[in-house]
Amino acid sequence: MNNYPDVQSYLTPTTNHLTDHYTEYINETSNMPGPTTAHQLEPSVIYKSHVATSKRAIVVGLYGVPGCGKTFLLDQLKQELDREHFEFYEGSNMIASVVPGGLEAFQRLEEHDKVHWRQLAIDMIRSKSLESGRVAIVAGHFMFWPENEEAGQPVYTQNDLDTYTHILYLDIPVEIIFQRCLGDTAKDRPPTSITHLRSWQQAEKTQLRELCRNHSILFSLVSQPMLLNKVSTLLRDFRTHTEESNLFLAESILDEVLAGQSQLETVLVLDADRTLTAADTGRLFWERVSCSRQVEEDCPLKTLFSSPLGYSYTAFRQATLLYEEIANDEEFDAICQEVALVVTMYPEFVSLLRSVAETNHIGAVIVSCGLRLVWEKVLEREGLSKTVKVIGGGRIADRFVVTAAVKAALVARLQDVYQMYVWAFGDSPLDLEMLSKADQAIVVVGDEKTRNGTMELVLFNVIRDGGLRARQVVLPSNSLPRLDTNMLPLICLTDQEFVDSIIRRRSRQAGIHVHHATNRNGTKLLMTPMRDAHNDGPVLRESHRRVGQYLATEFLARVVGIEEFPIPHVQGHYASGYRLLNEQKTSIVALMRGGEPMAFGVNDIFPLAMFVHASCPEDIKLHHLQGQLTVVLVDSVVNSGKTVVKFEQHVRKLHATIRIVVVAGVVQTESVSNGGLIDQFARNTTLDIITLRLSENKFTGRGTTDTGNRFFNTTHVP
Repeated sequence: MNNYPDVQSYLTPTTNHLTDHYTEYINETSNMPGPTTAHQLEPSVIYKSHVATSKRAIVVGLYGVPGCGKTFLLDQLKQELDREHFEFYEGSNMIASVVPGGLEAFQRLEEHDKVHWRQLAIDMIRSKSLESGRVAIVAGHFMFWPENEEAGQPVYTQNDLDTYTHILYLDIPVEIIFQRCLGDTAKDRPPTSITHLRSWQQAEKTQLRELCRNHSILFSLVSQPMLLNKVSTLLRDFRTHTEESNLFLAESILDEVLAGQSQLETVLVLDADRTLTAADTGRLFWERVSCSRQVEEDCPLKTLFSSPLGYSYTAFRQATLLYEEIANDEEFDAICQEVALVVTMYPEFVSLLRSVAETNHIGAVIVSCGLRLVWEKVLEREGLSKTVKVIGGGRIADRFVVTAAVKAALVARLQDVYQMYVWAFGDSPLDLEMLSKADQAIVVVGDEKTRNGTMELVLFNVIRDGGLRARQVVLPSNSLPRLDTNMLPLICLTDQEFVDSIIRRRSRQAGIHVHHATNRNGTKLLMTPMRDAHNDGPVLRESHRRVGQYLATEFLARVVGIEEFPIPHVQGHYASGYRLLNEQKTSIVALMRGGEPMAFGVNDIFPLAMFVHASCPEDIKLHHLQGQLTVVLVDSVVNSGKTVVKFEQHVRKLHATIRIVVVAGVVQTESVSNGGLIDQFARNTTLDIITLRLSENKFTGRGTTDTGNRFFNTTHVP
């Protein structure tokens, strides 16, 4: 990872045992600094919940020196963007609308009186944006600088800094601006030289970039060609991108990586820079940029991550904008290719990942805060691109950024949703949440000259306080380890015993796994109307349906797993919802007639699942199982198990690897005991049986006591 300072801002407060090792910063509103001084403010909180940020109006400023084309671009955007989601303001017109006497009266005011009206104008824009829910796009001025004056006069206010969420600066060549001003007879502008325009523009860019870092405002230079296309693309992204949507998109990418790999049992989650290699690809990228063109600073990432933004979601979004403004897609690809050519992976990791590639039950994914494209090219060169996938960003088109919280959330998703055993490898404080959540954590320790200098203390504190149990690997092997090797034991990636510990199978043993609620008080309440001889027809069917709902919620969700997805909240933002893992790839089969009511109850809880009626095994067709991951066989009672076994055998003939789960109200104990019919069948496969209760009673209903007849009031039918 990037070897940058400010350890306090590395981690996000989502894991209690880690937050004690942060220094939390509090946002403070500072007094307005002098107009030409540097604006250093108190560091801001690096993590903000979606609930808080979702209520903030999205207000985007369009800035640039006079003559750069702000008004022209604003008019173009009015045609390009839909008015349902965007609204447009010319800053000067807004001021004219609130000042008695209009713009002429405003211009006659003293400077300190103008501040009030500027604040009122931006406050009105913010209020209108909040009320409408639209993104406000505001064309405005940052400073005025007559050529005969030594320094420019900034005209922004504290309210501007509190309101703007994004600022786009039109970085148009001053030669073009000069020619535009000469030819523009509609506006009365004082003559300005190219030299002065260049100084003015540079002063605005430098001061705005620093102000935005200090106030959590995303900032980007935009320029020709295709200016309208660039700006409209960014604005559409700004409208929809939140920290919550960012996580959802990252999880969606993980789901795509795992799609069709139902055989996986173990997943290796690996950081990239300074973990798989000694190199920092971000630094290498900017070194190549600085060699080929003039840039404001050699490594803007270092300045960014050392700022009050720290290593927050906003900081990584800002990093993406830095990459966007420095290169178009073609240039970006070319620079990434140059970087990839000089990145050498540690041979120990190459060997380990090749061993993993030879298995079908272990997967590997790189989750990097760095450049996805660089690492895809590195993996392709090593012959690993087909088996090791990369989750990372670098461009707006990637749609998301990877933060420490995202890394940890992806590990948790692998465990909680996919029931994977996770090994995590990382080198820096950004990886600690991920390492702490993993089943096995390996801290990668590089050479003393290049390793992350802030890791030692944070790592010590987290291990000491019980938040992390980990081991370390030193690469290259002659490097000195971190901490005490009793606290952080040493391993060797190429040691066969270590490799075997990763590669060994971790799937559940073949056989029956019975999940039941026999002795629970709730079970006694649920089974009472089922056993009551007075209940027939709709009453009995409804009691079985309620049991199906209970078993689906309490047991099936745990056995199969659940997944998260966004749902609209009544307060206007998006919240997290949950559903059965791969619910749309699940088939619920009602074994007729007795299993139908309970199957309907299961379907109530999992409405996206396919529903199939089957009076005999042959009623289940191939198309009921194609593309599906789980089949749930539902019956009211399992006695000897003969019916269940016949259905399972038929399903296995059609789909040998699909997961089978049996749901029943009552299961006769002997059928699932050692030597029972179902037990004999399941010895070479895995079978989950979910039931409300186990029963020793071997009674089989017939006629008036048959459950199916009681459901449909057909007990009198011979």
